[in-house]
Amino acid sequence: MRNPVHFLFLGIVLLVAACNHSGNQAIEQSGNDTVTDDYGRTVVVPATPQRVVSLSPAVTEIVYALGAGDILVGRTDFCEYPPEAATIPSIGGISNLNIEKILSLSPDLVISGSMVGKKVTDQMDQMGVPMVCVVEKPKFEALFDNIRAIGKLVGKEQEADSLNELMRERVNALTDLDSNRLTHSHANTLTPSTPKVYYVVGFGAGGNFTAGGNTFINDIIRMAGGRNIAEDIDGWSYSLEALVKEDPDYIIVRREDSATFCGMKPYNDLSAVKNGHVIGIVSGTLDLQVPRNIDAVLFLRQRMNK
Repeated sequence: MRNPVHFLFLGIVLLVAACNHSGNQAIEQSGNDTVTDDYGRTVVVPATPQRVVSLSPAVTEIVYALGAGDILVGRTDFCEYPPEAATIPSIGGISNLNIEKILSLSPDLVISGSMVGKKVTDQMDQMGVPMVCVVEKPKFEALFDNIRAIGKLVGKEQEADSLNELMRERVNALTDLDSNRLTHSHANTLTPSTPKVYYVVGFGAGGNFTAGGNTFINDIIRMAGGRNIAEDIDGWSYSLEALVKEDPDYIIVRREDSATFCGMKPYNDLSAVKNGHVIGIVSGTLDLQVPRNIDAVLFLRQRMNK
């Protein structure tokens, strides 16, 4: 019913709240070789790292977007974008990291994301390998902070600023909103005619999971012109009863899960399924906090005729 990527993402989203104890704190650089990461750890890092291991699909994608893919010497099994990332040696999964494999790659910097907990960071500290945590955060606007934070770490600050500028221009063109109001997109324009949207994270016997109002995914849905029916929940668990009662106009689901979802009761009785308003979206464009989030906004706006 659901592939390993689904379980990876579900694990990520369930841990995001725990990882956010430092709020929207971006990495702050003090001098050339000391940073404070999203766990509040002070880490001494090389000014120009040459051998970087990424423990996060989002980190890997951003590193490539900054033109620094050539310094990556390790990545996880789930770092599948861009396609060229597949040529980099894998250190295995995320929840069961192979520390020995990471050390065998002789990294001078390890960058992790939301799925890597304090136990692993402590292990890496004991091994003398600099490890910095850049986690996914609740607001869309934090994507720009994470890009700049990673840009600082890999010596691509100017490239990060340029990428952020281009992204803001794209968002402004899509939403006709000032860039400073990104996280409030359509906040004052929701009307009874605004389409109701439900995003499928998990479904079936294991329970129903979606993105609540305290997520960057909720921001993306609003930017695309919809109203997230789960915007009032704090977390990821959503009841089947609430889903049936709300009966959303559009349902967003990972493309590889679309057929299964639409063919399963009671989901196939929802209006969105009957009306052909189930939007299959490419994995990673919406469920990871990455530059492709803007592609997700464009895609959803087109599909919802906004």
